[in-house]
This record gives sequence, structure tokens and C-alpha cells, in this order.
Amino acid sequence: MSKEEYTAYCVKCKTKRPMKDAEVVTNAQGRRQAKGECPVCGTKMNLFLPSEKKKA
Repeated sequence: MSKEEYTAYCVKCKTKRPMKDAEVVTNAQGRRQAKGECPVCGTKMNLFLPSEKKKA
């Protein structure tokens, strides 16, 4: 898991912000996503990422 900075939409602040403490996980359906929290309000944030097949 790399320490990249991901920008996601915060539904509480209603704006896009960089995630704090973001980590890349794979959900039950096999999709990759970044999970973190909003640096302003602390709400959990999720961002679906492209599959690793497309990256290569």
C-alpha cells in the first residue's frame, strides 16, 4: 500500500478534499477503493479506484 494522496468528495462538507490517512483496500466485490477521512470534519470518505489491470 503506497502513501499516495487521494482526493474524494466529502458528503458532509459538500466539497472535494484530499483524504487523511487514506489506505487502499479491496472490497467484497473485488473492487479497489481508497478509504480515509475528511481532514476538516472527520467524516469517512471512500473513492473507487481503477483496477490494477488497466494501470499496467
